[in-house]
This record gives sequence, C-alpha cells and structure tokens, in this order.
Amino acid sequence: MNPNTFPTKGNLILAKNSLALASQGYELMDKKRNILLRELMGLIDQAKAIQSEIDTTYTEAYKALQQANIELGIHFVEEMAASVPVEDSIRIKTRSIMGTEIPLVQHEPVPMKLSYAYYSTRESLDEARQHFERVKNLTIQLSMVENSAYRLAASIRKTQKRANALKNITIPTYQALVADITNALEEKDREEFTRLKVIKKGKKGA
Repeated sequence: MNPNTFPTKGNLILAKNSLALASQGYELMDKKRNILLRELMGLIDQAKAIQSEIDTTYTEAYKALQQANIELGIHFVEEMAASVPVEDSIRIKTRSIMGTEIPLVQHEPVPMKLSYAYYSTRESLDEARQHFERVKNLTIQLSMVENSAYRLAASIRKTQKRANALKNITIPTYQALVADITNALEEKDREEFTRLKVIKKGKKGA
C-alpha cells in the first residue's frame, strides 16, 4: 500500500489490515528464528561432542598405526590399507526444519571384513583398523551435523534480516500511515461538524 494514500475510511481499513499482516509476519519470523536457534544450538553441542571423540579416536588410531609400522613395516601396512574396500554405502536425503532443507545421511556401519590373515599381522594393525573405522563413522556423522548447522545459520541470518525489516521499516511505516489517516479523518470530521454547526446557526438567525 502506498504510504501517500489519500486519507479515506477505505484506505484506513487497508492500512490497518496491512499493519496487522506485517505484525503477524514479524511474530512468525521471530518464532521461526527462535526455533532454528534452538536447533542450531543442539547441533553445535553435537558437533563438539563428535569432534572430541574423533580427536581421541584419531590419537589412538595413529598410535596403533605407528606400532603396526614398527612391527610389520610401513610397506606391508600400506599394502593392507590398499586392500580395504571403498565406502559406498552412504546415502544422503534431506529433511525440513521450518522450511530449511538440511541433509540426512543414511549410513549403516557394516562389520569389517578381514582382507588379511591373522598369522601374518599383529594386534596393533587390527586396533588401528578398528579405530580408523570408528573415525570414518564419526566423520560421516560430523559432516551431517556441521552441514546442517551451516544451513540453519544461513537461514537464521535470512530470517533475522526479514524480521528486522518488518520491525524497523514496514511496521513503523504502516503505524505512521494509520495514525496520519486517522488524524486526517478526525480533522475532516471536526471541520464537517463545525460547518454543519455554522449552517445550523445561520438557519436559526434567518
């Protein structure tokens, strides 16, 4: 609605309706922002916990790998690593949180299939493989959580921008418009009342 609208009762109704819609829109944006913020805070906590577990597991994995390199030789360990099958069971879908699409990674960890004989290796190699398998699964989880957090953060910024525009620009504009039209109509009513009073007084004098 044009802020320079001519002050009529019809335009006052339109201005009030626009103000009500803008206010309702701001409330919805504010609720959406709060919901997304809660989701984001939860994801941040998850990411911290997963990252901490990854760091611990990596430390244990490299310690076991170093021991395996000493016991079996780096070349032998590299050959064993090359025999590990490529991970191809990951599937990515999406789910919506207040209109924000976030990734949903589907991954079913499968038992490790040994590609080498027990007699030709050491326990350190098995430990290293188990730890790195754990790191892989944790990294898949972390990638989903972090990607979701980035998308939610972007959506929160966009929602906040829209809420600020409604709160600081749109709503005050319509509030001022309603006030201006109301004042103009009241002034018009007073003028009309005065005019009728003068006419009435003139008729009595005649």
